[in-house]
Amino acid sequence: MGLTSDEVLALAVLSAVLLFAGTVWLWPRLARRGLRAVSGRVALLLGTQVALFAAVGLAANQSFGFYASWADLFGQEKDQGVVVDHLPGGGPLKVVDSRRVPGAGGALPQAGGRIQRVDIVGRTTHIASPAYVYLPPEYFQPRYRTHRFPAAVVLTGYPGTASALVEKLRYPSTALELARAGRAKPMILVMLRPTVAPPRDTECVDIPGGPQTESFFAKDLPDALRTHYRVAEKPGGLGIIGNSTGGYCALKIALHHPGVYAAGAGLSAYYKAPIDATTGDLFQGDKALRNRADLRWYLAHEPAPDTSLLVSSSKQGETNYKDTLRFIERVEGTGRTRISSIILESGGHNFNTWRREIPAALEWMSGRLTGPWK
Repeated sequence: MGLTSDEVLALAVLSAVLLFAGTVWLWPRLARRGLRAVSGRVALLLGTQVALFAAVGLAANQSFGFYASWADLFGQEKDQGVVVDHLPGGGPLKVVDSRRVPGAGGALPQAGGRIQRVDIVGRTTHIASPAYVYLPPEYFQPRYRTHRFPAAVVLTGYPGTASALVEKLRYPSTALELARAGRAKPMILVMLRPTVAPPRDTECVDIPGGPQTESFFAKDLPDALRTHYRVAEKPGGLGIIGNSTGGYCALKIALHHPGVYAAGAGLSAYYKAPIDATTGDLFQGDKALRNRADLRWYLAHEPAPDTSLLVSSSKQGETNYKDTLRFIERVEGTGRTRISSIILESGGHNFNTWRREIPAALEWMSGRLTGPWK
């Protein structure tokens, strides 16, 4: 049973309930002196507490997608996501599975769209990453068979799971609903996590002597998408959006590569790459590389790029509120880079907050990508 499965969560909850009931039932028998009675009370209390914490932890992990598997939880994932050979046939992208869009209401692709699970290998970086690709119903309809569609890369936070973008944050369902309501263009969504070298958090940096994560998202991923799918040609056909770490990555990549990404949206983003136990030494003493990863420094010292940015925060519940206001002010001072914002009255750093922001963010993104899919 997988770490995120309903069966594991149900077993943990059942164990906590049974241990609690057992503690209540057996406590009178153990309410005496003696090593045996004291040991019994300690064992029951400890077992109940462990079961309760396990149930709460598993529920939180299912909601927020912190860890994808038992190996991920215990730090046993050592695969750096780098391969030597390309996928069979030389292509950078391979479809490994296809399924319906949750809640689409149509069994046929031309009615409800499709979600494909794919493996992507960077031709230049050799970074390998799984992803989910949402294809709107129009992609399969005969009248649009020669059309190219705008696309948005969607990134999780760290550590995150790509499946959470589909199941928890409901990006495909939201994009489908917006298009049906006429609030957004039909878009292709490419959903993955920025953690392309697990368990290391690379912060979408080209690490000297390490994973070239920024280059993967700036060059390899767009090339792979246009090779396999009818994605609108640049400029203006591609955007990028993410939450938390993924939001920082989205803003940075849009700023650094305006010729590739016409727009970048950072939900609950931060604006400077952290250095901690999960990242390791990202810059290897390279001050220029470190400064480039600081978005406010970049806007103050480099020519302002011709791109559109969206940021979000909450007045209560988000720690990035003041930093976000300072970032908006910095962008406004460039006179060239465009900035928009979503500021909630309250909302924490969690899936519920992001679900409140995603419809407006996708509608904003749609308005800044080229169309109508020609």
